Amino acid sequence: VVDVRLVSVFDARELELVIAGTAEIDLADWRNNTEYRGGYHDNHIVIRWFWAAVERFNNEQRLRLLQFVTGTSSIPYEGFASLRGSNGPRRFCVEKWGKITSLPRAHTCFNRLDLPPYPSFSMLYEKMVTAVEETSTFGLE
Repeated sequence: VVDVRLVSVFDARELELVIAGTAEIDLADWRNNTEYRGGYHDNHIVIRWFWAAVERFNNEQRLRLLQFVTGTSSIPYEGFASLRGSNGPRRFCVEKWGKITSLPRAHTCFNRLDLPPYPSFSMLYEKMVTAVEETSTFGLE
């Protein structure tokens, strides 16, 4: 439909944003529709740091985080409660995993972020930015 030469200047993330546009992310909706595993809970210090980091991100970084974890930067019309995984409805999930030397990793089919138990906000923030901005890998199960 579109000449390849016109879209070849974009990577997949940029092309999706060109086609779908950007949306302001409702952080309260995102947080209210997130589940936790592996010992994390909404009041766990690492989770509080995680949300503080997301609040510090600009909207483009938030969209990149969403794309890193879910495979898309699109938010369902109905909000985060309607987020879907590879096999149907699947909430955004943060699971405790890994060593503090590891970067966060994502399982896009399951909308899951594996987040190591970092010992400080600054380390968590640095690792999150690196994972979201500098990588394009994802985990498979």
